[in-house]
Amino acid sequence: MASPAKPTRAELAILRVLWAHGPCTVREVHEKVVPAQGTGYTTTLKQIQVMTEKGLVTRTERGRFHVYRAKGLEGTVQKRLIRDLVDLAFGGSSGRLVLQALSSQPASPDELREIRRLLDQQEQPHARTPKTSS
Repeated sequence: MASPAKPTRAELAILRVLWAHGPCTVREVHEKVVPAQGTGYTTTLKQIQVMTEKGLVTRTERGRFHVYRAKGLEGTVQKRLIRDLVDLAFGGSSGRLVLQALSSQPASPDELREIRRLLDQQEQPHARTPKTSS
């Protein structure tokens, strides 16, 4: 089975609305995206139609309105994009990605706590491995 299409920057903005607010009509998406993108309603409609064709969103009917829902979970899509970025730009090194990300944009205290928790979690399997003497 082929992997889902990669969303563009504009498509990610629409997906973020759908992930945050759940199923929405084009009008509802448009009202939430416009402040950030400044696009017209017909542009939002066309983007969502393309996203439907690409398999990024699904469409159902609610009365006379079409309602759109993100097809993939936010974390799943983000992980796929990160894997591609790590492979393409960092030679497969997650560590290099994290170092570059933290050096280019500071993390909040909450984000740093979560990063520390993940680092501790990554180190735990190594801590349980008994050391052998030579």
